[in-house]
Amino acid sequence: MTPPKKRVLFVCIENANRSQMAQAFARIHGGAAVDALSAGSRPSGKINPKAVRFMAELGYDLGTHASRSLDEVDGEFDAVVTMGCGDACPWVPARLREDWALPDPRDMDDDGYRAVRDEIGTRVRQLLARL
Repeated sequence: MTPPKKRVLFVCIENANRSQMAQAFARIHGGAAVDALSAGSRPSGKINPKAVRFMAELGYDLGTHASRSLDEVDGEFDAVVTMGCGDACPWVPARLREDWALPDPRDMDDDGYRAVRDEIGTRVRQLLARL
């Protein structure tokens, strides 16, 4: 019997950069064993083109993602990860909750953006190993 998928939610304010990349990494590294979602407390309505470009460098098409609101996400989660958004990200219950106080790479240069992307990838792999 196949074990149930682990449900993981990544949350930031705009759902345009960090949480989108985290969702992508969870899909890359978790495969069929993970149901990865992302959402924002005040979604921008679009994915940052930089996020699309820098995930494409790793072979992932983030252009198919949509920026969505926490109101559009329901159900129970094995893990919820916020991206340092403090009170702007409301409480979502989960077995495991973490806050990754990562800087928003939105206005960073290319090297800075890649550094945040790579840190997210590392943290997602570590998170999935604990679930």
